Amino acid sequence: MNDEPRRLKRDLFGSVSLGDGPGGHFVLRDTTSARPWLAWLARRLARREARALQKLAGLDGTPRLLAFDGTRLCREWIAGEPMQRSRPVHAAYYREALTLLRRLHRAGVTHNDLAKETNWLVTAGGRPALVDFQLSVVHRRRGRLFRSLAREDLRHLLKHKRTYRPEALTSRQRRILANPSAWSRAWMATGKKLYLVVTRRWFGWADREGAGDRQLP
Repeated sequence: MNDEPRRLKRDLFGSVSLGDGPGGHFVLRDTTSARPWLAWLARRLARREARALQKLAGLDGTPRLLAFDGTRLCREWIAGEPMQRSRPVHAAYYREALTLLRRLHRAGVTHNDLAKETNWLVTAGGRPALVDFQLSVVHRRRGRLFRSLAREDLRHLLKHKRTYRPEALTSRQRRILANPSAWSRAWMATGKKLYLVVTRRWFGWADREGAGDRQLP
């Protein structure tokens, strides 16, 4: 590391910082400063991210895992603008995003947090990239749970496409949007409200790698 990492976020789960090392910019997620009663959960989320990034090693559009010691996770910084700032309108972006999701799922990984526009980046070349794999799952088999979560990943991508390039939606994609899964309907009716209260009001949890402060020092 050449310079002291610049903190992007600190909350009850620890801190997220941006640093500069011999190999370029990196993101450091440090759970050692998490509140004692949440340290177990912070470490669990970091392990989830590390496991997913290990599984996705070499997949363009996802960050490389640089190091993980059980409490600190270091991963590649992907240069790009978050979706809510870049507002991608080119149909090619969504075609490539769909291909990225298919490759992600082919590797047996579901992201599970793609409703957030902050987790979708638009790189300098106009290509899609994904960040923040804390809620991801590496599946041993492609059973019912995998298929349901993979479909939700897809549906969230299509919702973003509907926002920024609705005329490019195919009839099949419109049917997917119009027919959320039973799990999704139950989540929207009950679970999401509780999740937002717990994560935002109680824990103040909002990962900022994909937020508006992505300008490099």
